[in-house]
This record gives sequence, C-alpha cells and structure tokens, in this order.
Amino acid sequence: MNNFLRHIASPDGSYRPYSGTSLIEAGLLRARKNWCLSALGLLPRAMGGADLCPLAPLHGLPFEETKLREILGPVPAA
Repeated sequence: MNNFLRHIASPDGSYRPYSGTSLIEAGLLRARKNWCLSALGLLPRAMGGADLCPLAPLHGLPFEETKLREILGPVPAA
C-alpha cells in the first residue's frame, strides 16, 4: 500500500484532477439522472488541486502530500 500512496503523492500520480473532471463530465452528460456522479467528481478534483491524499491517514500517514513525499521517499524507477 505504501507504494500506491507513494505513486499518488508523486508528481506523476497527479491524475486525480483529470479523473474528477471525467466523472463530472459523465454525470453532466446523463443530465439529471447522475447528478450525484458529478458531485462525486468534485472530490478527487479538489484533493488533487489541494495536494492532499485522503487515503494516507487510514494508514497512519500525514494528509498533506508534501509531508507524505518526505516520509515515503521518491518513487522507485521501473
């Protein structure tokens, strides 16, 4: 799990604003039926923009990604 959190906290793992935008667009395309999907898309978009990781506190790690990067270190090369 630390490898996953390390990837999310890295600059390469900053895909969350894009996935949030996709959820918002999918919800808007379905009009009134999936307005909750659009609302759900705001969460990853806001977390990615604010540089926060909501999964880290569940594992006893800091919420802020800058502190998380300091603790977990860089992403190992593939």
